[in-house]
Amino acid sequence: MSDASSRIARVEIDNPGVVRYHPDVERELQVAIYDLTDENFFQPDATHFENIHAGPYDLILRVQGRQLVFDIAAENGTAIGALPLPLTPFRKTIKDYFTICESYYEAIRSASPAQIEAIDMGRRGLHNEGSDKLRDLLAGRIDIDHGTSRRLFTLICALHIRA
Repeated sequence: MSDASSRIARVEIDNPGVVRYHPDVERELQVAIYDLTDENFFQPDATHFENIHAGPYDLILRVQGRQLVFDIAAENGTAIGALPLPLTPFRKTIKDYFTICESYYEAIRSASPAQIEAIDMGRRGLHNEGSDKLRDLLAGRIDIDHGTSRRLFTLICALHIRA
C-alpha cells in the first residue's frame, strides 16, 4: 500500500451516456472502484501540474470529444488540473476486450473448464495491454503502478459503454 500522499482516495466515472449500467457491469465497477481506492499508487508530476498539492487525490474520469480526461483534485476539493489523453490508442484494445469478455461470459454457461481458462487468459492479456498503454500515456505526467493501471483501465472501459 502506498503512503497517503501518493494515492487516490475517491474516484468517480462521469458517463452521462449511461443512466444505469447492467447489474453485472455495475458490480464490476463497484469492485474496481473499491479495489482502486483500497490500494493504489497515483502521483501527479509537479512539473506538469501547476496547482499541485499533496494527496490523497480525488479523480473524475470522463470522455470529452476524442479524449479521456483525468480531472484531479486534492481530497479537500482544491482543483489540481485536468489531463486529457487521446482515446485512439485504446480503441482497438477496448473493442477486442469487449469482444473477448462476451465470449468469456458465453463460455461460462457451456464450455469446458479448459476453454474457459483459455479465453480468460486472452481476456487478462488484453486487459494488461490496455493498462500498459495507459501507463505509457501517463508517463512523465502521472506515476502509477501496474495494479492501479489495471483498475483504471477497467474504469476506462466502462466509459465506452452506452445505454
